[in-house]
Amino acid sequence: DGAYDAASAVSKGTADRAILVCGTGIGMCIAANKVKGVRAALCYDELAAKVSREHNDANVLCLSGDLLGPAMLQKMVETWLATEFSGGRHLRRIKKIRAIEEGQNPREVVSQ
Repeated sequence: DGAYDAASAVSKGTADRAILVCGTGIGMCIAANKVKGVRAALCYDELAAKVSREHNDANVLCLSGDLLGPAMLQKMVETWLATEFSGGRHLRRIKKIRAIEEGQNPREVVSQ
């Protein structure tokens, strides 16, 4: 229920981003990605957290509370919150994801 509530807030625009933490992060990530407009990323290290924002414009960060220690979790959250989407060549990827959400063939998405 928490994953749905957080993802819905992002989808509706009442929250810019959300961070979800559970045992492995897997279930929450799967659930959050079912909500239209949500790009949830399950990350296990700082680089993945950074790239999830930079290249994929992730708007929900999913983390494992069981597999990551408090210091690593804090570092990943800080990195994720500080990283902006780079746009550019990665914008096409976001357009393709949106096309899939709309039931369209992502191959038919025209480049920028």
